[in-house]
Formats: sequence, structure tokens, C-alpha cells
Amino acid sequence: MSDVTPTPDAAVRTARVTDAPDMGVLQAQAWHHDYSGTLPQDVLDELSPDLFTATWQASLQDPPSTVHRALVATEGDRVVGLAAIGPTDEPGAGELLVLTVDPSARRRGHGSRLLNAAVDTLRANDFREIRAWVPATDEQTRTFLQAAGVAPDGAFRDRELGSSPDLLREVRLVAGIVDE
Repeated sequence: MSDVTPTPDAAVRTARVTDAPDMGVLQAQAWHHDYSGTLPQDVLDELSPDLFTATWQASLQDPPSTVHRALVATEGDRVVGLAAIGPTDEPGAGELLVLTVDPSARRRGHGSRLLNAAVDTLRANDFREIRAWVPATDEQTRTFLQAAGVAPDGAFRDRELGSSPDLLREVRLVAGIVDE
């Protein structure tokens, strides 16, 4: 009998503390790829794998609430995507806090699997709606979410970007997730 556990080609699972280093590297690479030209260079320079790793490690060891979850997409034994969800200030609404896939692993279904798992997890915790804040200039993510039925509701916010005088405009996308 073998001690080797079969590994699926592609899957989504709950993130583990031991995933934090892979999640940190992935998020730093993806954000540098996706937000170069959107975020000021000094802000991008601060977004290091070490910073994200420390943040994920702390969050996975001591989640902000019992509803917060981090999920990872895997390809074989490699982490290729991540999503994080949590509650909003409004009862019944959950938020997609992060959704990103390694740029070299995109267009293979990882984003869809992560989004479906995030929705299923929120639904299992009695949420009726999913919300996501996306940079207004991030056409790729907005297009992906809108194709999945998560649509802009007209709300927006402007975020300060560190010491930069520039603001980042984000738009809110929303979808009902209750089974009818």
C-alpha cells in the first residue's frame, strides 16, 4: 500500500497556514502584473511577497471572524489562485475580499472554481448576496465577474493609496446567491 495521496489536477480547498508563503508570492506577482500602471510604483514596491505572506499567515492563524475564509485553487500540488471572503456591515451580504489567479495559470477555470466555492461557502453561512469592490480600471476582473452574474450596482468609492495624492476608484459589483 502506498503512502502517496492522489492529487487532483485542479481543485479548490480551504487555505491552510502552510499555504501562506505560496499565497503571498502569488498575490504579489498577480497584483504587480494586474495593477502596474494603475497603482503608483511606490505602492507596488511595498506589496512584497513577505508582506502578503505575513498577512495571510496572521489571517489564517487567527481569522478576523468565524465567517472569514480563505480558499486556494491548486493545480496538482501548486497553489495557483486564491480567494478570500468575509461579512459586510449589512446583514445577509458577504464580500469577496480577494480573487486572483497566477497570471501564468489563467484561463484554465481556476477563477470560476474559486468564485463558485466562495459563493457556496457564503451560501452555507446563510448569506443571500455577494459583493465585490473592483478597481474601475480592472476591466478583466469586472468582465469575469459580470459574466458570472455579479453586476455593478452603481456604488463606488475612492481609496487613498498610501502617501500618494492619487485616489483609486473602485466600483461595487453585487449578485444574489440564494437558491430559488
